[in-house]
Amino acid sequence: MNINFTLVGQAIAFAIFVVFCMKFVWPPLIGAINERQRKIAEGLSAAEKAKADLATAEQDVQQELDLAKTKAAALIEQANKSANQLVEDAKMQAQTEAERIRQQAQASIDQEINQARESLRAQVAELAVLGAEKILQDKVDVQKHASMLDQLAAKL
Repeated sequence: MNINFTLVGQAIAFAIFVVFCMKFVWPPLIGAINERQRKIAEGLSAAEKAKADLATAEQDVQQELDLAKTKAAALIEQANKSANQLVEDAKMQAQTEAERIRQQAQASIDQEINQARESLRAQVAELAVLGAEKILQDKVDVQKHASMLDQLAAKL
């Protein structure tokens, strides 16, 4: 065998192999590589979009938290104002009730004082009649001397 014939045969076999590979092997491999590149590009764009969406969502969440904090502070302030108003109303109502009770007690005391005075006047009138009876040793007619007893009671 001649070395030149071997080299030419191997070159022809290699050329056939290259043509075969280019016709049947390379297109599916190139298609698979292109498909893989497309999927990777889609994945990267989806990751970038997700990253942007995450940033937007974080901003939205922060805004919602700030709004919620503001509303909570306003509600707490309103509750404190309502509580203070209720306390003030209760104080005013208690003062009004205390004043009413004091006035009732004063009226009751005045009424009892007047009753005690009337009772004392009646007792003094009876004592005066008894004293006059003893002095006169006669019975004094209360009806006859009513005007005198009224004047005496008025002076007391």
